[in-house]
Amino acid sequence: PPAACIYSASEARRPPLTHPVSLLDLTSVFSQAMATGSNSQEIRPSPELPKQLPFDFLKKITNDFSAERKIGGGPFGNVYKGVVPDDGRLLAVKKLQENAPMPPDKTFNNEVQNIMALKHENVVELVGFCWETQKKLVQFDGRYIQADITESVLCYEYLPNGSLQQNLFVTKTAEAVPSAEPAIDWSTRFKIIKGICQGLLFLHKLDIPIIHMDLKPENILLDENMVPKIADFGLSRVFGQEQTRLYTQTVVGSYGYMAPEYLYRGEISTQSDIYSLGLLILEISIGEQNCKDKNQPSARNFIDKGTRRVDTRAHSIQVCILRYRRPPSS
Repeated sequence: PPAACIYSASEARRPPLTHPVSLLDLTSVFSQAMATGSNSQEIRPSPELPKQLPFDFLKKITNDFSAERKIGGGPFGNVYKGVVPDDGRLLAVKKLQENAPMPPDKTFNNEVQNIMALKHENVVELVGFCWETQKKLVQFDGRYIQADITESVLCYEYLPNGSLQQNLFVTKTAEAVPSAEPAIDWSTRFKIIKGICQGLLFLHKLDIPIIHMDLKPENILLDENMVPKIADFGLSRVFGQEQTRLYTQTVVGSYGYMAPEYLYRGEISTQSDIYSLGLLILEISIGEQNCKDKNQPSARNFIDKGTRRVDTRAHSIQVCILRYRRPPSS
């Protein structure tokens, strides 16, 4: 699934907080998901496995991986919109880079099929894959030679509403009419927060937990009903945690969501994802973007500023309620 391009939100379009909220409310959401998430999770093997697709078929449905079909990109490859000719079904086709640190073919196939067996409302479904070796002309020492190149592709369900990044931090064109309405209303935001918590809980509660390692708005996709789905969650399984760490650290915009112990010391645990989740909850709640400076090494300033805004607004709301119940004259 695509890691969408970054969009900057102007001050005029920054959605206001439209519902009384406190930090306690926000941090309790994950706990609520833990209490209810087990009922919504399910792992079942697909009767159609393995869904190994020919590379020529994937070239056809993406118009030979053309630029106009490109809908996103990430550290391991680009994502293209695929249209199946027979039924018009849409797929998100992730073509992995040829120089990506690929595991042996048996390991790749096993891990991909394990990921395909995971089904949950709040994680993007992997529906097919390709692992195919073809002859290609490549340049070597100033001359072209034929070499065996392995094409590896992952095919996901297509989510029509794009990423949380695109929806939460909307950039209006010059021709667009300005609107005072928030890009996403509070009830939808709360639904998105709860869905992300449930999806992450599902991944962490697997027999062999999946640690995302790159949780950020670009990796939260939204379906037609604005239900959130976590994307790119299985790459640490396919490529290994250390390779995933090395690759994600090179991606613009990822730094500000990484837990300090993960970023600086390479310590990998589910708690690293919880740190990223907290930043996502704060962003969604106050409508302000973390990582405006794409090279910032830490989210410390954003956390301090964001929590002050939440605390100040919550206090103001409480004062208004008290004044309503007990007028100043009394």
